[in-house]
Amino acid sequence: MAEFGALIFPTDYAMHPVALAKAIEERGLDSLFFPEHTHIPASRRTPYPAGGDLPKEYSHTYDPFVALAACAGATERIKLGTGICLVVERDVLTLAKEIASIDRISGGRFILGIGAGWNAEEMENHGVEYKHRWKVVREKILAMRELWTKEEAEFHGEFVDFDPVWSNPKPVQAGGPPILMGATSKWSYDRIAEYCDGWLPIAGLDEGHIPEIEKALINRGRKLSDMMMAMFGVPPDEAFIEAKLADGFNHFVFGLPPEGEDTVLPLLDQYAVIAEKMRP
Repeated sequence: MAEFGALIFPTDYAMHPVALAKAIEERGLDSLFFPEHTHIPASRRTPYPAGGDLPKEYSHTYDPFVALAACAGATERIKLGTGICLVVERDVLTLAKEIASIDRISGGRFILGIGAGWNAEEMENHGVEYKHRWKVVREKILAMRELWTKEEAEFHGEFVDFDPVWSNPKPVQAGGPPILMGATSKWSYDRIAEYCDGWLPIAGLDEGHIPEIEKALINRGRKLSDMMMAMFGVPPDEAFIEAKLADGFNHFVFGLPPEGEDTVLPLLDQYAVIAEKMRP
């Protein structure tokens, strides 16, 4: 069955994350996603990918794991996800612990949307070279899989290297929460097939990629039907959603502006009506 949720930059001036999570659950929607930036370097050397000035919300977001943990404690049903987590900017042992913790606290409701990021100087401040970002992501994801599934986990790579460790608690979801790739380049196909459980593109940037993702999955003995096919920035357009359902997408994440309740709640009401109509 198709699922419907929302994504917002959880800023210090927008609707409170917990109030938003409660409102989403009350309206029968299925999920809430938060993006992240640990900081924005003042140099602004890397241009904003969408063009123009970088929006204010990029430098005002709460930490997504702190905010989502608060939402987990205030809700019972909705899924809680990162859209996306900048894996390159986080210590792998700490990140594995954070994810396992929030998955347990939420009762197995966490979704890990991942990416490498676009802001070169941001990741440089975390000690990661831009040219290596996807190699770092791969090793950290593979290492976390070990930490979530092995009683004594170890990993030895170029960027991640540790001898056997104990890392508990384990996630509620077997093998760890679903990992969704939030990227759309031609190099993403094999990355999705190798170490992800699904795809999380921006609406409008998904065209033409699914056949290539399917080929990459088949090459690794996997099936597209087993993947979580989500999309964020979905417009409130029933015809658009119908078309994407036919393409194989099964989780639709509407966008919300980082504004107060007067702006956000009417949009949630609109999205809830669409979700009710589009569910089979």
